[in-house]
Amino acid sequence: MKQPLSCVLFDLDGTLVDTAPDLIACLNYALAQHGFSVVTSEHVKPHVSFGAIAMINASIQNTIDDEKHAAILATMLEQYENNIARHSRFFDGMLDVLDFIEAQNLSWGIVTNKRERFTFPLVEALNLQHRVACVICGDTTPNPKPHPAPLLEACKRVNVSVENCVYIGDAAHDIVAGKNAQMHTLAATYGYLQSNDNPENWGANALIHSPQHLLSWLETTLCR
Repeated sequence: MKQPLSCVLFDLDGTLVDTAPDLIACLNYALAQHGFSVVTSEHVKPHVSFGAIAMINASIQNTIDDEKHAAILATMLEQYENNIARHSRFFDGMLDVLDFIEAQNLSWGIVTNKRERFTFPLVEALNLQHRVACVICGDTTPNPKPHPAPLLEACKRVNVSVENCVYIGDAAHDIVAGKNAQMHTLAATYGYLQSNDNPENWGANALIHSPQHLLSWLETTLCR
């Protein structure tokens, strides 16, 4: 980075927290309730970063009408809202990353396309509400990622410049959003990548293969 680092911004699902177990469990609950076969974690996990609709679309082979699709979505989201963090956990080593960031007197925040309805309860369930400097959701600004507005709003709330921030995410739209905001970007390859994803082509400033790798990147960046 050309400017000193003062804030680290994280995508939520697939970057900061492994939320796939809860999301997939709620998807399978909804599929079963509406007469469809459940799916394996391996099949649907790569679609988690793209939201519930993408997960449903990847799980049903045959075309269904809009009413049935909407019913499955409503059931899934209601189930998820009531089971927000039964199995969701920080990726191994991520709490060490947050501790290091705070020990360096840096700020950190969350910028996600997840709706506020689900994000804020999850943040509280993980006991992050008093640690995180900002939480920007998919409906916080008029346009979600890949639009730069959520990242710019995060900088505004934390009172930092984009040049002093880095954004890490596990999907191409995360990196596009960061680049559109003129922000340093890191691609989390340990997240929910699809089989045809090529994160090395997303244009991120670096690829991060684990939270431990992120910690090393932060240590190196701050020591320059």
